[in-house]
Amino acid sequence: MKQKLTLILALSLLATSAFSQKSKKMGNGDKKGPLFGLHYNMADFNAPLGIKDPLKSSGYSRFNDMTKGFSLSYWKGIHSKVDFSVKVNASFRDYRAIRTGLTQKTEIGLELEPSINIRPFDDAALLNPFLTVGVGGGWYTDKIGAYVPAGLGLQVNFNSITYVFVQAQYRWTLTKDVLGDNLFYSVGVAQNIGKEKVKVVPPPPPPPVVEVPKDRDGDGVLDADDKCPDVKGLASLQGCPDRDGDGITDADDKCPDVPGLARYQGCPIPDTDKDGINDESDKCPTVPGIARYQGCPIPDTDGDGVNDEEDKCINEKGPASNFGCPVISEEVIKKVNRAAQNVFFATGSAKLLAKSNSKLDEVVAILNENTTYKVAVDGHTDNTGKEDKNQILSENRAAAVKAYLVGKGIAESRLTSTGYGQGTPVADNKTAAGRAKNRRVEMTLKNY
Repeated sequence: MKQKLTLILALSLLATSAFSQKSKKMGNGDKKGPLFGLHYNMADFNAPLGIKDPLKSSGYSRFNDMTKGFSLSYWKGIHSKVDFSVKVNASFRDYRAIRTGLTQKTEIGLELEPSINIRPFDDAALLNPFLTVGVGGGWYTDKIGAYVPAGLGLQVNFNSITYVFVQAQYRWTLTKDVLGDNLFYSVGVAQNIGKEKVKVVPPPPPPPVVEVPKDRDGDGVLDADDKCPDVKGLASLQGCPDRDGDGITDADDKCPDVPGLARYQGCPIPDTDKDGINDESDKCPTVPGIARYQGCPIPDTDGDGVNDEEDKCINEKGPASNFGCPVISEEVIKKVNRAAQNVFFATGSAKLLAKSNSKLDEVVAILNENTTYKVAVDGHTDNTGKEDKNQILSENRAAAVKAYLVGKGIAESRLTSTGYGQGTPVADNKTAAGRAKNRRVEMTLKNY
């Protein structure tokens, strides 16, 4: 019998959902209409014992051991988020066993249970959890009992016509010898049985008198939309003219005949210093400059009047005649020249004679005191012998002087050596005195 009733209840739930026909729609803030529902229930009388004393009880009941039943319900909204419900429950259980302790036949308990259900969302929400609390009383075979149900539920709203309710409650008994505490589970379907409200739609107002739109300046922009209704203009500028076509109306354009930018009130980007580089790209907008320095003049780091591109000593002041480098004193130049005049080699050889050392050491001292100075060593011969051998000899003699200076600690990068052979005489090679002058080493001191 119990299994048959359970099957009938399940089929009734499916049928109620499948054949819902109303098409009522609810908006946010509306109350729930009157519903009639059918529910399938299960009650667990062992769980409260396990909750209160887990050492003495086996805990929650299995599905087959729970008390089964069904309910008929009535629901009605009393607020957009509060419902009143009444359930009539029928449960199948051996209620006499509670008092006698003897298992007998399954009996029926009939209950009446009014409740208040409170939701966080308006009734129109698809998924809506709710809290439920109420009071219940029933007739259990031959005894009357009472209880207080409280718990949680979930409402599923299908177009405010069909509702699905899932609930879980703890029911505190007020008559322990009749009923006993229990966990009560319920799932059911409820159908809206109220009348659909028909909204009264007011008749539409009479059509307004339409005035023919005007376009006084004939530019195709109606006067209502034309900011310049008496002057022909462009639709893109709300009917105002733009002589230079820069997208800024002539009334707002400070340069109406020259295309410009809005941020310059219709004028082109300015070039204050007139160097051909506009001020937005010019890092020196008030001083004429050149593009490779972003509108600034060629820099003069040492401020000597010779710009860095022509200044070979950008961190030391010097005249333009010396490429922006400091002028070397005449005394130092003479000292280097005297040293060059006292450089001697073995006859026909590039071997330096020892008597050259003292003067070359003076050059070393000058270079050590002035780290920016450089020396160019040039070797020359007379025309005695073959020209190709003289060329090689001049190169070797200049290289020998350079090697001496390097050997004294002067960086090779500060020295150059070049041989000119017999091609640049300073005296007549026809005389012995002239040839002696032509056999020479020259040292040129510079600081760039």
